Amino acid sequence: MGSFNVYEDAKRAEAYSKLEFPGTYYLAYRDLPEIILEHVKGRRAIDFGCGTGRSTRFLRKLGFNVIGVDIAEDMIKKAREKGPKGDYRFIEDGDFSHFKNNTYDLVLSAFTFDNIPTLEKKVRNFRGLGTLLKNKGRIVNLVSSPEIYTHEWASFSTKDFPENKLAKSGDKVRIIQTDIEDKRPVEDVLWTDEYYRETYRRARLELIKTYKPLAKESEPYKWVNETRIAPWVIYVLKKKKKTPRLKSAGG
Repeated sequence: MGSFNVYEDAKRAEAYSKLEFPGTYYLAYRDLPEIILEHVKGRRAIDFGCGTGRSTRFLRKLGFNVIGVDIAEDMIKKAREKGPKGDYRFIEDGDFSHFKNNTYDLVLSAFTFDNIPTLEKKVRNFRGLGTLLKNKGRIVNLVSSPEIYTHEWASFSTKDFPENKLAKSGDKVRIIQTDIEDKRPVEDVLWTDEYYRETYRRARLELIKTYKPLAKESEPYKWVNETRIAPWVIYVLKKKKKTPRLKSAGG
């Protein structure tokens, strides 16, 4: 599977720029302030895969000095239009050379790895992001659960894609976002919890905690399956400590 980005599209960028936190998306962001407060100490952040800047603006409201980065130029253009005071940067796929290593307290990745194909590409990106972290820095990786592609939701529909039920890790799956004007299917890459754990291991990252947010009946949304099935998974990661080399007996 070659590299692809479903958001490299001016029409989709325009529609996505109007999206904030409705329905199922609310559930993705609801617990992030508390999670970040628990695990992150400093205030320098990278928003990896910032799109039109929704998650970057979210972090700014939490008090972070944040840089939004994306490989889709149309998305970065819209992010700058919506938030002219923000710091948004276009990067080439997997290229973090313009950022200083060991500098950032937080890397947030919201939905980005849903669109990065192959184990090799995922590992390369996670390794690159890991080098940007301070020793006590954290990566918060928010991704779609495999279940999101086989059920109906307040903000998504998959009923037209029964083939999703047969998909395995690494396969493309399709989903329709019902909260935006652009109703063309989005193609994502299915990635199970088992595969994410292997990805983190190969990227020399340590999994600290996993969250699977469920909706509450009292919340002001017409939930479909969100109260009993988690549509999102949130992983908190840190860099693995380097194992010191032992000196030889003759050394």
